[in-house]
Amino acid sequence: MSLESVRTWLSVHAPDLPIIETRESTATVLEAAAALGVAPGQIAKTLALRIDGKIVLLVTRGDTRLDNQKTKAAFAARPRMLDAEETFAATGHRVGGVCPFGLAMPLPIYCDVSLKAFETVYPAAGSLNSSVRVAPDRLAQIVGADWIAICRLPASG
Repeated sequence: MSLESVRTWLSVHAPDLPIIETRESTATVLEAAAALGVAPGQIAKTLALRIDGKIVLLVTRGDTRLDNQKTKAAFAARPRMLDAEETFAATGHRVGGVCPFGLAMPLPIYCDVSLKAFETVYPAAGSLNSSVRVAPDRLAQIVGADWIAICRLPASG
């Protein structure tokens, strides 16, 4: 049902963005990057977080890590990742297909500025083998996300 909720949501909010369905799994960053033939950083992973009792979604590039200190400074509270069942209840999407589209309930959405390093990124589309190709600014615009800087890039070399 999650893929269908995304399909319905996109048909209203961004009908020009087709859903990419692959034979291979796109459930993890590395699987998605391999299936789509892109760098892991181009995968736009969506994290479901509880911050001071409020659930928020963070969309960030696939190769970043949440920086707890930056998150605590930005939200004045410590972040906690939701478990799989909490994530499903809040988003309507199972882990591996979590995305900011077609949500079960309205949630605040943030896009980490790390996404802006790429012309296009690939968030999931509600299932374990679906994605959408979109420019970072367009992604933020269609989901009503605020930009934030709370993730760390991988250490180079």
